Amino acid sequence: MKAFNLIPNHVLAVWRRNFLVWKKLAAVSMLGNFGDPFLYLLGLGYGLGHYIGEMGGIPYMAFLASGILCSSAMNTATFEALYSAFTRMNQQGTWESILATPIRIQEIIAGEQMWAATKSLISGTAIFIVAGLLGGIQQWDTALLALPVIFLTGLAFAGPALAICAISPSYDFFLYYFTLAVTPMFLFCGVFYPLDTLPAFAQLLAQVLPLTHAVALIRPLLTEMPLTMPWLHVSVLALYAAAGFTLAAHLAARRLLR
Repeated sequence: MKAFNLIPNHVLAVWRRNFLVWKKLAAVSMLGNFGDPFLYLLGLGYGLGHYIGEMGGIPYMAFLASGILCSSAMNTATFEALYSAFTRMNQQGTWESILATPIRIQEIIAGEQMWAATKSLISGTAIFIVAGLLGGIQQWDTALLALPVIFLTGLAFAGPALAICAISPSYDFFLYYFTLAVTPMFLFCGVFYPLDTLPAFAQLLAQVLPLTHAVALIRPLLTEMPLTMPWLHVSVLALYAAAGFTLAAHLAARRLLR
């Protein structure tokens, strides 16, 4: 199987199927994706920000808003590519039904990855608007460039999550992924404080994690902080997206096409 041998219309068909299902529950879904980040911005941005003042040379609300935007993209894509995709693969038999058509397994994975990234963009756009209303955006002339980065971030996290989904025996298995991967990134990749406050070994480890590069791209676009090495950060996110897709396609094929 050649993972990147894709027919765009087939990928779009999988994406469209998920979108049509999501439309029926859009309000509830948006509330879930939007609620927690909004509370973080309101509680920590205003509450803790009142005592911290500035961090990294910018108001803490602006510092936090960019980090929450990135972590929300990570969480939204991860939840969609784990729980929702597993339901379609294992509980509902949706993937097996799709395989009865000319659509192939790698196109299902690509469609799922694109859909998870789209959900990241949807929730990220809502948080982007709220951050602007709360004063979390300083640079409006470059701020809109953060939206395609949110989509790329969604792709970067959806790929590895789909690989975990493809080998998972049950929903409980996902707790390992959250405990060992998602939560450490949420806490140690610069969402709440600068990376240079960490020990040297932790800073080095953080540099290989995708959330660090998402934050390094989006924070300067929203604030007055300088943007350095943008193509490095874009390349790391793209690498995670491509490697995650390739691994997920092979693992899903082994599970469903045996």
